[in-house]
Amino acid sequence: MAANIQLDENGRLRHFLSIEGLNREIITEILDTAESFTSVTDRIIKKVPILRGKTVANLFFEASTRTRSTFELAEQRLSADILSLNVDTSATVKGESLLDTIRNLEAMQIDMFVIRHKDSGSAHFFAQHVRPGVSVLNAGDGQHEHPTQAMLDMYTIRHHKQDFTRLRVAIVGDIMHSRVARSQIHALNILNTAEVRVIAPKTLLPIDTESLGVQLYDNIEQGLRDVDVVIMLRLQKERMRGAFLPSEKEYFNLFGLTQERLNRARPDAIVMHPGPANRGVEIESSVMDGSQSVILQQVGFGISVRMAVMSMIVGQSSRGLSSRGQSSLQGSA
Repeated sequence: MAANIQLDENGRLRHFLSIEGLNREIITEILDTAESFTSVTDRIIKKVPILRGKTVANLFFEASTRTRSTFELAEQRLSADILSLNVDTSATVKGESLLDTIRNLEAMQIDMFVIRHKDSGSAHFFAQHVRPGVSVLNAGDGQHEHPTQAMLDMYTIRHHKQDFTRLRVAIVGDIMHSRVARSQIHALNILNTAEVRVIAPKTLLPIDTESLGVQLYDNIEQGLRDVDVVIMLRLQKERMRGAFLPSEKEYFNLFGLTQERLNRARPDAIVMHPGPANRGVEIESSVMDGSQSVILQQVGFGISVRMAVMSMIVGQSSRGLSSRGQSSLQGSA
């Protein structure tokens, strides 16, 4: 279902809901397009007219700082009109259904929805019910997926390591409750990554993890040996129901990333984290701030990646800025 609903009859993006079901060509095009947008931030006028005249509604039913901020910046740089819904005071809090919310916002002639919701499948629900010509982007749904985060992670890896087919990548932490991990695993496998490892306590592994095409480790020292990329995950305490861990201190003792443990990876290994990171729980401060950390770069790349996805949806990417966008920039600079 994910692949069909995301793509139009020509196999181009109409929505961006999930990494699962996409092909290598589309993912590579997103990465290539994002690369062309990185130059926008270096210009005097940090805008291109690709979404001029389009209205984007950001519907964040869960708290977010990085994702929401980078989506809003991406929309501004594409020259969109932006409506960011304050969910705390919205009608949904008063009992309005998601379907009613869609209908009322569509009456305002919204062209694109960016939605983050605690329920898995909410973005797909939106996509199934919007009128023709309206697009939906998934900014994280429940424990399902977070596709734009996975794409900025793939962009970060490619920026530093180029060839996925030679890489060993380790994802460490709370796999069970992480929508980011699922999207990352799908993307890494689609890009033919040589080896994808998952390192976690057994209590934080879903039963179907091995079927995703990964190597499982419950010992971080063994799992990090000779890897090229280390992706740490935040403990999703707000999504946990029950005693999955004895304590945060015990978790750090067994699975926290310290410099000593990182030394088991390749000397040029990079360290990533989708954020927000809990220092002293998932990762040691000296590692997070160290020379191998690319965590802040991930945040910056998120703007270009989200610009790329939105530009591809409106059909103007063509692996770079449109000629109209380029000439506009030259004229305004």
